[in-house]
Amino acid sequence: MKQLSIREARQGLAHLDELLASEGEIVITRRGRPIARVCPVEPMRPLPSLKAFRARQPLQSVPSEVLLQEERERDI
Repeated sequence: MKQLSIREARQGLAHLDELLASEGEIVITRRGRPIARVCPVEPMRPLPSLKAFRARQPLQSVPSEVLLQEERERDI
């Protein structure tokens, strides 16, 4: 982890990608106190397919409109 003053960070902003590639994480300081942390973005992991999840779900034996109608009649 590299520490840069805010002045150094402004001057090196054009080469920020190279700095992040070599250092991994940068802490920007003002008057010796940390004010920001710059980290490279990690690639998103692929989202799992919902096909297997859907296949495990049981199907309803009674259609939902019938269940709703019965519930509405019961509440009257």
